[in-house]
Amino acid sequence: MTVNFHIPNFSDRFKFNLVYLTMMEKCPQFFREGVKIASVFGVFPPSMWNGGRTQGGTCDKEFISVVLKSFNSRGIPVRFTFTNPMLEEKHLSDPFCNMVLKMADNGMNEVIVVSPILEDYIRKNYPNYKITSSTCKRLDSIDGLNAELEKDYNLVVMDYDLNNRFDLLEQVKDKARTEILINACCMPNCKNRVDHYKSIGLQQIAYCEHLAKYPNKQFNAEEAVEPQYRHILKCPTMDLTPFDIRKHRTHITPDDIWEKYVPMGFRHFKIEGRTSTTITLMENYLYYMVKPEYRDEARYLLMMNLRNNNEMSF
Repeated sequence: MTVNFHIPNFSDRFKFNLVYLTMMEKCPQFFREGVKIASVFGVFPPSMWNGGRTQGGTCDKEFISVVLKSFNSRGIPVRFTFTNPMLEEKHLSDPFCNMVLKMADNGMNEVIVVSPILEDYIRKNYPNYKITSSTCKRLDSIDGLNAELEKDYNLVVMDYDLNNRFDLLEQVKDKARTEILINACCMPNCKNRVDHYKSIGLQQIAYCEHLAKYPNKQFNAEEAVEPQYRHILKCPTMDLTPFDIRKHRTHITPDDIWEKYVPMGFRHFKIEGRTSTTITLMENYLYYMVKPEYRDEARYLLMMNLRNNNEMSF
């Protein structure tokens, strides 16, 4: 039995994820049965096609190359969150995003999509990439999910509002290709979710355009978004702790994964957190993947090795 986890942020949390993967290799006794890292998702900034979470900053080709090699050499794909719903045809020629796709075009790496025009562009120009359908599409019905599963996607990320609705989950036609977001920070049945993704998409485009024109001038994130979306950017759920999130009815516990979801046939589980701190990611990784009796020791070893800038000592 393999239980696949998709974990966040191969760029900003590069070192943390490598230390964590080393712990998995050196201390397999810490981990629950069948745990596997199936991908690390995110983007290299500044990526205009990025969606779901606004990501600033910049990186160079050398860093991109190091990150790709570090994960791919371990058999782990990087999965690009190219989920901006506000893209237009003119954005498809973005030089940075195209450069990244060319550099990572080895048949192993993957892309998550929302925009039909970007999906068509990638299928045509980068056919080696496995494509995942994003939860950002907000397909919150079983009929919508099953229709998406009939399409040519490697995986389909289910809308979190279907979490723990076992009467409905039994009706999912292809559970093995369904990916489940297990720690969603959004409130269940959020009415602003689609508009929030739109505002983030506009903000990401504006940031990249600003950076190209004014590389030394500070970017005003709020002014970059159309007025009707600005209030959504201040959503309070973005500041919830892992312990707050566990109170949501959509939250899935580790025991639920192994005792309910895996026996039903689900195999893919996503841990969100592209803008989370290292401390938050550590808490979520240990909560979901490490046996309870080993969490304290695993936390200690992770923290000690994160302090070490050279050799790791597991």
